[in-house]
Amino acid sequence: MQRISIPPRNNWQSAVEKLGFGFHTTDIPYWDESAYYKFMLSEINRIESATQELWDMCLGAVQYVMDNNLYHRFAIPDGAIPYIEKTWQEDHPAIYGRFDFCYKNGHLKLLEFNADTPTSLYEAGIVQWFWLQDFDKSKDQFNSVHEKLIDGWKTLASYLRPGKLHFSCLKQTLEDLTNTEYLRDCAMQAGLDTKLVFIDDLGWDNSTRTFMDLENESIRNIFKLYPWEWLLRDDFGKNIPEDANQAFWIEPAWKMILSNKALLPILWEMYPNHPNLLPAWFDSHGMNRFVKKPILSREGANIEMVDNGQLLQSSDGGYGQEGYVFQELFELPAYDGKYPVIGSWVIAQQAAGMGIREADSLITDNKSRFVPHMIDG
Repeated sequence: MQRISIPPRNNWQSAVEKLGFGFHTTDIPYWDESAYYKFMLSEINRIESATQELWDMCLGAVQYVMDNNLYHRFAIPDGAIPYIEKTWQEDHPAIYGRFDFCYKNGHLKLLEFNADTPTSLYEAGIVQWFWLQDFDKSKDQFNSVHEKLIDGWKTLASYLRPGKLHFSCLKQTLEDLTNTEYLRDCAMQAGLDTKLVFIDDLGWDNSTRTFMDLENESIRNIFKLYPWEWLLRDDFGKNIPEDANQAFWIEPAWKMILSNKALLPILWEMYPNHPNLLPAWFDSHGMNRFVKKPILSREGANIEMVDNGQLLQSSDGGYGQEGYVFQELFELPAYDGKYPVIGSWVIAQQAAGMGIREADSLITDNKSRFVPHMIDG
């Protein structure tokens, strides 16, 4: 793995905007093609293999949590448990997730699993692929995101209720909308009948005990780029178990277990000393070097990095009341002062590609940049 500095394409802004990438720059650049990360095929094979194995391990962890009634570790409300277990027992399907890895000195370690509402899918599947076609089309990427999404939706179609598949996210965020519309476009290419409705515009009909969109069309299947813990906190979301349509929600409710950082100590308990896991516990467990993470934090919020009793780095935010996990500190490698995280995608239960986000500090937050990659060697 190497970071290679290069001049960006002269017309890169218009090139990515033609793809529908409207959030390449906000107050600070997000898409950064002034460099790329070069990987050898052997490294990619390791990442792909680890992604597949960890996905299988995570499925085992869901069953383990249920069998041992460990929901309290995840701050999951008691009232949600029967519905979570129902979606698991009925095999409600999932479409995607993203494992975040640190790759350093030949070691590939899982930092966390974004299993419910991961973004940067569009950048990984589309934008960096077209960058590679312009830069050097003779090279390859770890990138079958687009093909696997279409195939995944085709497979998932047989699980769905009769009727449309709605796609939903918040109105305010162009990034969320772009990723949602990308997933929707892939579903349409797979032959599904789809419709966009914003989370804010979903309604509940007390007379029919069903969810409705703005045009009073009943919701029977819905993809939501909106966290389960927020959904169940909303008054309207509490109606989900009472829905007369028993709509399929994607990602399914059992993903609440996998999208929670309490998964990390559970995995370590189940698979101690696994080469892709870092030791993790629900307390500091006598560790001198650790990262303290709220179990529900997002975008690197409320993180504390401790090295031999000294606070190495921390971040602000509104999380922590729900509880913490403690993971052994394994600092990201530095490339010219840039700290990359590998986001490796699992789509329809298969390893499918990766994207790299880099930050100017050890904590990857919402100011990180997306940098493309290629395979060479």
